[in-house]
Amino acid sequence: MTLTHGQPSTLIRMTAASDSTTHHLTVQHDGVTIPVSRGGRGRPLVLCPGLNCTQADLHELIELLRRDHEVVAFDLRGHGLSSAAERYSFEAFLGDLRAVMRELKLPSAPLLVGYSLGADLAVHYAAECPDTVAGLVLIDGANPLPEPFVTDIDLAEFRAMAEAEAARQMSLTARDILDLGLEMDAVRSGILDRYQPIDLPVQVIMSTAIAGNSAEGRAPRHNQLWRHGVERLIRERPHISAHWLDADHRLAFTHASDIAEIVRSRLHPC
Repeated sequence: MTLTHGQPSTLIRMTAASDSTTHHLTVQHDGVTIPVSRGGRGRPLVLCPGLNCTQADLHELIELLRRDHEVVAFDLRGHGLSSAAERYSFEAFLGDLRAVMRELKLPSAPLLVGYSLGADLAVHYAAECPDTVAGLVLIDGANPLPEPFVTDIDLAEFRAMAEAEAARQMSLTARDILDLGLEMDAVRSGILDRYQPIDLPVQVIMSTAIAGNSAEGRAPRHNQLWRHGVERLIRERPHISAHWLDADHRLAFTHASDIAEIVRSRLHPC
């Protein structure tokens, strides 16, 4: 299905934050209402969330990043305060990011930060529009995996995880979430090609145990596969800076201060 891009429209209101003004923008795109928040001081930064992740979930990280950046955050279709959509796919989510970036009137090209699926969206966007981005920070995503994550032996566990996530929110069904997981394996199998045209500073921040610390089940294989993917990326793109955090895939929530400090170090290198 071809993605049709309409002309986004914006509704803006302002509310007082603790130390600055927060602007709330609503972007209308592809029949979806996307809520956007913008606040903080400093160089602009756009934060792209992942699957089953919202601005509210990333509140701590957003507040920390706002100490050094003007941070723009938003919810993907079917997530948080965004409206539901007729379709959920990687290309549809990428269209949401394109619409938000197109609508922003930032003083300079922003640092684009993506978490999980959002990291993959950031890489694809930067490959398409490198002149509109100052650099990338990729948090536990955009990993060129040498093998798929979701195999036949993992399917039942991933289906159960999808059902649990679907029960937590209203818009995406368990089938939507599982299909997106399978699609992400396909996206990451070819993501090395998307890195090729990107001549920008890139930092990756990865979990050491994306699947947890269990010595049983899928965890050991998936953790090893995740590390092998990052090692492959660094071999192919040696200018990329890699940081490992002793965490699982929830690192954006559990290690927000570490992530913010890594991002800050880009502004103030030793």
